[in-house]
Amino acid sequence: MSTPGGDGPHPSNGAALAQLVGEALTRAQGHAVTEDAEEVRAITDAMVRLLIGAPLHSDGKLTVVSLATEAGLRRNKLTHKHTGLKDLFYALVKARTSLFEALHDSARARATKQQKDHARVRAERDDLRGQAQLLARIVHVLEIENSKRKETNAALEQQVAAQAAVPDLTRRRRRP
Repeated sequence: MSTPGGDGPHPSNGAALAQLVGEALTRAQGHAVTEDAEEVRAITDAMVRLLIGAPLHSDGKLTVVSLATEAGLRRNKLTHKHTGLKDLFYALVKARTSLFEALHDSARARATKQQKDHARVRAERDDLRGQAQLLARIVHVLEIENSKRKETNAALEQQVAAQAAVPDLTRRRRRP
């Protein structure tokens, strides 16, 4: 999850954004490890774990109470001291929820379209099945008619053959 230049996480998702903000806040407070820097790091790490769905110390709900529990801090640290991080967390949760709702709406639209397509294909199948049955009946009728014609032709051929056996006396010349 790096940017094309390889200079750190890409802020396209909430967890990466929380991680970037935490690193920036820690650097802004100086290189010395202070209590505030440790709290910021704990909160942002907890945000990342909650947003990716891998909590270690809480119930995994996307609330400030769960965030504080996940970070190992009291809730008032988020509600009074690190309000910017609390607001960031809520913004990330809202963005994540909006994204999931958009994906859900898109999936619902796809499902509706698939249901319509399925109904259309079933109607076409039923129509084709009816046409196939009609063609089968037509072929059957034609076979019967063809069979009758063969019988008629056979009878005519027998009549012609019977007539061919009788010599035609009218054609013979008489001698004077």
